[in-house]
Amino acid sequence: MLRSIIFYTTLLLGIASTAAFTQPQSFTPTRRNSFLALSTATATSDADIQEAKALLCRAAETKLENPDRVLDALESLEKNCKKKHKESPAAFSKDIMDNISGEWRLIFTTGTKERQKKSGGRVNYFPLKAIQTFDATVEPKVIENGIYAWNLPLLRFSGDFDFDERRRKLEFDFDLIELFGLIKIKLGRKEVAKIGASTGLGSANNEKLADNGRRAFFDWISADENIATARGGGGGLALWKRVEEE
Repeated sequence: MLRSIIFYTTLLLGIASTAAFTQPQSFTPTRRNSFLALSTATATSDADIQEAKALLCRAAETKLENPDRVLDALESLEKNCKKKHKESPAAFSKDIMDNISGEWRLIFTTGTKERQKKSGGRVNYFPLKAIQTFDATVEPKVIENGIYAWNLPLLRFSGDFDFDERRRKLEFDFDLIELFGLIKIKLGRKEVAKIGASTGLGSANNEKLADNGRRAFFDWISADENIATARGGGGGLALWKRVEEE
């Protein structure tokens, strides 16, 4: 019975999340790579990082920025943050971990490479209320990822994570699923990965990793008082907005 509830819940959420990558764009087309052209290949530019973050902050607040420009900003930020990390890996990673704890709402995602192929490479703002929570102040470090209706968690995954400072890699496992804030079910890593992929909260690559006994991961790009950015194990870029405490 519980497996049936999980199946139909994830099916409905998966159909809804697919709309993020298939609905027609209503934005005026712009030239790609406008942000990438700003960066030089020889030095990290703090100005470029701040400019990209400014656009991403506006996108997180309004969801009105053109998706192509949001993607350009994410790629520019990733490129320049990699350079910044090489200059001072420990300090850069510490800044991420100092800021990562809290609740983050998923605002924009390119989706995994598999989903990009299915949708013809189109990207858009994520249409559902998806909240990711991190707590780096405890051991083991805690991660949650869920889809909500108002404040009710329709489907929520819970587990733990580790952060590799040298590679900026956040590796995690989910082993608990919660339905409607009432029903909690312990599942194996492979089962959770499969459900995550079907809802858009994870990728098919996570299933492959689980098959090989490896953990799912994010290559973290940035985290500050307003926004966080990362590239998932499936190849997609994501933008989150910090959920302010009430």
